[in-house]
Amino acid sequence: MTDTLLDARGRPRVVITGMGMISPLGHSVEESWANLLAGVSGIGPITQFDATDLATRIAGEVKDFNARDHMDFKEARRMSRASQLTVAAARMALADAGLPERAADPDRTGVHIGTAVGGIERAFEEFDAFRERGPRGVNPFAMTMFLANMPSHHVSLMTGSTGPIGTTVAACATGTQTVGEAAELIRRGIVDTVFAGGVEGLIHVAAIAGFGAMRALSTHFNDAPERASRPFDRDRDGFILAEGAGIVVLERLETAVARGARIYGEVLGHATSSDAYHVAAPDPEAKGAIRAMQWALDDAALTPDDVSYINAHGTSTPVNDVTETLAIKRLFGERAYEVPISSTKSAMGHAMGGAGTIESIFTTLALSRGLIPPTWNYETPDPECDLDYVPNAPRPADIRVALKNSFGLGGQNACLVLGRYGNGRGNGHGNGHENGQGSGGAGAQGRKAE
Repeated sequence: MTDTLLDARGRPRVVITGMGMISPLGHSVEESWANLLAGVSGIGPITQFDATDLATRIAGEVKDFNARDHMDFKEARRMSRASQLTVAAARMALADAGLPERAADPDRTGVHIGTAVGGIERAFEEFDAFRERGPRGVNPFAMTMFLANMPSHHVSLMTGSTGPIGTTVAACATGTQTVGEAAELIRRGIVDTVFAGGVEGLIHVAAIAGFGAMRALSTHFNDAPERASRPFDRDRDGFILAEGAGIVVLERLETAVARGARIYGEVLGHATSSDAYHVAAPDPEAKGAIRAMQWALDDAALTPDDVSYINAHGTSTPVNDVTETLAIKRLFGERAYEVPISSTKSAMGHAMGGAGTIESIFTTLALSRGLIPPTWNYETPDPECDLDYVPNAPRPADIRVALKNSFGLGGQNACLVLGRYGNGRGNGHGNGHENGQGSGGAGAQGRKAE
């Protein structure tokens, strides 16, 4: 192995060669990216149950999803919505990577997929069945339908992957932490390929009611759902719950180059930290967030000066957005005012365990295509949130290194450092994507939801 195949710390380099997505913005990566750039909102009235009596009646739903378009009907019936979304996104990622569905080297192929909650809707269905009909009314697949590790299982089963399998459960930090942990399997030489990602199928009355009781959700924009998610804006009043899945194919660079794979970007570093402060509130001094960002940069052998874009956690809650802004200021110093920051949750809401990977895919496209997705609905500046949030329009930019932040309930923080492939660090085996080419640019069709 030559030096060009190793990172700055002498470890195998990890690259992204395939991406798949099912989101409130679309049924593919390209559709979601195009709608994100065009200002199409994925947020609307809740249709999966009657939300009439709830204070929040809007969410970021995946529209018109039919599991049978992606898998056998019998198979789909035995899955939670989270598993269904995961399998659909995983099939897209495999096709995008140019890989066969069945792993060519199963023992050298891993699966690592996270979720914050798993199949909550299936759990409630079976509880209701038990109360109505007793033990005989319970589905024999009840337990396996709602367990959190089932999305990983279904992808492993689909691909025949017999290498390491794992499930990260880290609330809102899940999808970001999962990609970092998957990359580490390659760095350690355990596998050559990992299917990694995050998912949530959480549009359920219990979730909306529960987060509503915490006063975490937006309640002021039920009649204008497209305006409800407004990170860093002065008039934000809570987040919008969403669902979706993002899956990436991670490969050892040597493996990817040998098979002539298209390379979208590179995982340069990752880190996690704990606030050890409060079950729901972030540390007001943002110490945990700062540690995660700094440690991720340390892992990549980079400094804040190397970062040219931050994809923020940016949930649109009054406290989170102030705390994340504070963390960036304290780590970056005066340069914090020069670094473009955006929250793609402004277009689709917060997909909990799925958010980090979906947003990592958006960040990777920003790196490879030279276009920063905006923070939509940023209309009225907040004196405590006074950085460059790329408001309301995509911005062309030469982005080489990006930081992806995710900060979850329970004080769990996860950060990724993603790089544009080529970037003066590698062997030059790239493709058109690293030069800002590809579909789904600022001219994509769509309209902002009304």
